[in-house]
Amino acid sequence: MSKILIVNGPNLNLLGTREPHVYGTSTLDELNKRLAEMASELKIELEFFQSNHEGELIDFLHREAPDADGLIINPGALTHYSYSLRDAIAAVGIEAVEVHMSNIYAREEFRRKSVVAPVCQGSMAGFGFYGYAMALSYFADTSKG
Repeated sequence: MSKILIVNGPNLNLLGTREPHVYGTSTLDELNKRLAEMASELKIELEFFQSNHEGELIDFLHREAPDADGLIINPGALTHYSYSLRDAIAAVGIEAVEVHMSNIYAREEFRRKSVVAPVCQGSMAGFGFYGYAMALSYFADTSKG
């Protein structure tokens, strides 16, 4: 069975209440529950992690990536400037997909650049929950285990 890490960065713990016109009304727990249901059908194990602290995200990747087959990551605002998170994704050596609830390319100028994208297989932006679901489907289709 494949194991996929689902990692969410700063402020994603506020989903459901944070700018619902941008991010929707579903909470992070609801999103995780829907992903877990989908993963069960796909016979994929998920490990969820969220932190508002860059170093905790990096420590989690260092600790968990050796036993994982893939990474779905929403780095939040760290997307735009965290070279240390970018380097951690590259260093752990597992395939990664970057996900954003909102369309970062249709928002403020500073949100339109991702320093994380170049070390990811692909990026999903603007599809809300479905970006995570598409990334999970990708791993299900390309999984070797």
